[in-house]
Amino acid sequence: MPLPSPQPHLLDGAPVASTIPSSQLHRVFRDADDRERVSGVPVTKLHVGEPHFTPPPEVAQALARAVTTGRTEYTAVEGLLELREHLVRKLADENGVDTDVSRLFVTPGSCQGLAALMQAVAEPGAEILLPELHWPIHLQQALLAGLRPVFYPLGRDYRTDPESVLAAATANTRVLLINSPANPTGAVLDTPTLRALIDMARARGWQIISDEAYEHFVFDGEHVSTASLERDVPVPERIVHSSYSFSKSLAMTGYRLGYLATATDRAARAVRIVQEANLIAMSTPVQYAGLEALRWGHVVRQNHAMVRANRDEVLPAVHDAGLLPELPAGGWYAVLDVAPTGLSAEEFAAGLLATRNVAVVPGTGFALMPRLDARGRVTSAEPAPWSRHLIRIAMCVAPQVLRDGVRELLDFARNGRGAA
Repeated sequence: MPLPSPQPHLLDGAPVASTIPSSQLHRVFRDADDRERVSGVPVTKLHVGEPHFTPPPEVAQALARAVTTGRTEYTAVEGLLELREHLVRKLADENGVDTDVSRLFVTPGSCQGLAALMQAVAEPGAEILLPELHWPIHLQQALLAGLRPVFYPLGRDYRTDPESVLAAATANTRVLLINSPANPTGAVLDTPTLRALIDMARARGWQIISDEAYEHFVFDGEHVSTASLERDVPVPERIVHSSYSFSKSLAMTGYRLGYLATATDRAARAVRIVQEANLIAMSTPVQYAGLEALRWGHVVRQNHAMVRANRDEVLPAVHDAGLLPELPAGGWYAVLDVAPTGLSAEEFAAGLLATRNVAVVPGTGFALMPRLDARGRVTSAEPAPWSRHLIRIAMCVAPQVLRDGVRELLDFARNGRGAA
């Protein structure tokens, strides 16, 4: 029997998309903009992963050159062949991933690539396993693809425990999502953990989607691409589909450029249909910009060093204040626990913005646990109770911005209840 809806008039014939909650990230965007407009004072923006560094100027020049020389025609639905050939070599050399241009797709950001993968592997009634603390867009993508989300718990360090994943699975599980380094936690999975997850999935007939947008931002340990552990598996038997992004490593956030590698030819055929239906083709000038960006590996290393320096120089004070159990092992973000202040995440974020002009994101938006009716429509979406004191901050911002924001955050935490 379908679950009772708190909004029966909305669900009476409503499409699935209209019942999916908007990401809290967009609400904080609006709140920060409103605060700047009303107060006339710039907001210190720790809520958004917009990096301080920018792409090399040669990337913009390559895009402009493509436009002015008329290289603006359609490309194949998979993307520009020359770019895909370079990406195949990059994956082999840097990630240890063995793929082919026929299984590689250029996408308008890794976000759309992830959505395409979920649509390509979805089947009626199938469930997808997501971490209980997750990027909200992963949840939206799953719901739009018709996958029913089931959440697996994370350890105290936010790392994935294969036994916990197995305990959360059901007979309807078909897909496991892995995000390492993770957004929002920064958790990084090592080879034994990834291998255990692959073995578990293969034994049960699951597919794996590996989101590796932050591959170049691992500070403790090393990044291991999940698909690299399938190099010796025949292509038709592989199960790991991988998604990557130009947005993080080269700060090409607004260019909207990513790519994905499907595990098998069969999956590639399905993604090709999804891409035909959704895109026809990627922006051609942006693909030429991506081709140029691949030449700038030393800039990627510089960007890594900047974010690591931010982490190492600024976040220890947050740890010492009892708000951060340990420094994030990777990624662009840190998850803080503000329970010692006596404030909820929502109260803390609102008070910090109102009194200190610093924007952060309540962690409750990363822990929504939706309930669905028989048609896959969301009937309720409450955050997990344990998330009520968590907030996320971005550490990819300019060093002085992070220093100033964290200084205000810590001072507010010491005096937060009265100020809020």
